[in-house]
Amino acid sequence: MSRRDLTLLTDFYELTMMQGYFKEKEKNETVIFDVFFRQNPCNGGYSICAGLEQVIEYVKNLNFTYEDVDYLRSLGIFSEDFLHYLSGFHFSGDIYAIPEGTVIFPKEPILKVIAPIMEAQLVETAILNIINHQSLIATKTSRVVFAANGDGIMEFGLRRAQGPDAGLYGARAAMIGGCVGTSNVLAGQKFNVPVLGTHAHSWIMSFPDEYTAFKAYADLYPDNCTLLVDTYDTLKSGVPNAIRVFQEMRDSGIPLKKYGIRLDSGDLAYLSKEARKMLDAAGFETAVIAASNDLDEYLLHDLKMQQAAITSWGVGTHLITSKDCPSFGGVYKLAAIRNEKGEFVPKIKISENTEKITNPGNKTIYRIYDKTTGKVKADLICFVDEVFDTNEDLLIFDPIETWKKTRLPGGSYTMREILVPVFKNGECVYQSPSVMEIAEYCKQEKKTLWEETKRLFYPHQVYVDLSDKLYEVKKSLLDQMSKS
Repeated sequence: MSRRDLTLLTDFYELTMMQGYFKEKEKNETVIFDVFFRQNPCNGGYSICAGLEQVIEYVKNLNFTYEDVDYLRSLGIFSEDFLHYLSGFHFSGDIYAIPEGTVIFPKEPILKVIAPIMEAQLVETAILNIINHQSLIATKTSRVVFAANGDGIMEFGLRRAQGPDAGLYGARAAMIGGCVGTSNVLAGQKFNVPVLGTHAHSWIMSFPDEYTAFKAYADLYPDNCTLLVDTYDTLKSGVPNAIRVFQEMRDSGIPLKKYGIRLDSGDLAYLSKEARKMLDAAGFETAVIAASNDLDEYLLHDLKMQQAAITSWGVGTHLITSKDCPSFGGVYKLAAIRNEKGEFVPKIKISENTEKITNPGNKTIYRIYDKTTGKVKADLICFVDEVFDTNEDLLIFDPIETWKKTRLPGGSYTMREILVPVFKNGECVYQSPSVMEIAEYCKQEKKTLWEETKRLFYPHQVYVDLSDKLYEVKKSLLDQMSKS
């Protein structure tokens, strides 16, 4: 779907609320909405932000065509004066966001919309759809890449993705999360990322025998010859025939550059170790052994523990769908309304579920690093007008379990504001990097995490703390609510 076709990619209630504001409000007051999530996917210790470039494209192209307005008129619920307003609609507000590829944590604003309330309401659904999907796949990919411990991960999920858009933008997110390439040719063209792949079992089955199929493939692609060896019998037929073809290539003076075998079934640990012995004994120590077959980070972790002789992994279904955790859970909540004096009045949503109570006001985020190691100590949510001096002691504490406190001595830490301006007065002021540049940035971002945070099982959770000022405002609002 073209980004130019997304204006009506919204929940119906966004439009009915817009009309309600249009009819009932004396003025189209400016508000602040925050996008945040409450829990890392897969019980992980961190997430990866992705999808901002597509949000930018959506907002830039957000306008109602004649066809859009005619369709809405046909629903019989919208008045002509409201439809006239929509026909001239354009986004005029501000957007701040955390750049793609950044490590993010629950409850902090990853995107902030400051706009007239009708505009801010309209963009909710599409922003959440884009950010939730790509952040989920980037995060899942990062976990798979961590489990591979330096081996290359190839994204092979297009045929199992939930539709063309999920396959295309899932591949984009997978590259941000750390894949070395994708099988998705359209993603390769659109995002200028490496495309990779070998051949299917049908290639083998279409020839009189396995050797002939391997030979034909090697003749076609001598510089990129990875042979799928499990169509019939991996160790008795597939690997011996692959070795035969590799030997003939060598004897013919063909340089063996990118070559090897791929396993797609069976006991990958056992088969890879046996295949490695056979390849090495034949003098092909540099042959790559790749593997696929319903892999995820947990199976990959186990195979690495078993010392499987695999150094390249094709991961499809579990990655492109994040099969064990198929949603990111990002939400869009009102945080402040501008009054007649031009001041933002903090607003709070309360709930019997503590994790659903929102943080009020016009906020930003500072990432706090240990000055010696460069590792993340915590994130600090504060009001935009707050100023901090890293030469002074900083007390940070858990906003829920307030007895959990840490005092950082002055001079022992650094701080970086991670929300950046993206739109100002409706104009885009942010230049998106290329996907490969974002992927490299993401790689560097993950180096700032402690190993305890990156582990797959029972990871250490990074604290997201509130400034004293924000905490007191939140506490005051809660106290007011409890008395009403």
